[in-house]
Amino acid sequence: MRDPLEVEVSTCELRDVLDRVGDKWSVLVMDLLGAGPRRYSELQRAIDGISQRMLTLTLRSLERDGLVTRTVTPTSPPRVDYTLTPAGRTLAVEVGSLIRWAQQHRSYVAASRREYDGRRER
Repeated sequence: MRDPLEVEVSTCELRDVLDRVGDKWSVLVMDLLGAGPRRYSELQRAIDGISQRMLTLTLRSLERDGLVTRTVTPTSPPRVDYTLTPAGRTLAVEVGSLIRWAQQHRSYVAASRREYDGRRER
């Protein structure tokens, strides 16, 4: 039988990982990097609605978690590239599947929400 404290710590660690990989900005960044290395400015242009601050925080968190590598080339201005680590590449495959599912089912979800909301208003 497992120690209850061990189970609690394990659950917290799992939740931390799921919080990171389930964050909407992380999912989008991981998907874009799954196609290959990207510059910071490319990521910012490709992700509609993300602020510079949020992109920076997201990339730092992904780097901290060992999913993304940041490379600075000393030019003027400095060139900053992001690429997936081997662990990040395995996650990008799963994230890509999730994004494809969302694209295929977005109309269905939208219609279901309208139907649900209509029933709630009555």
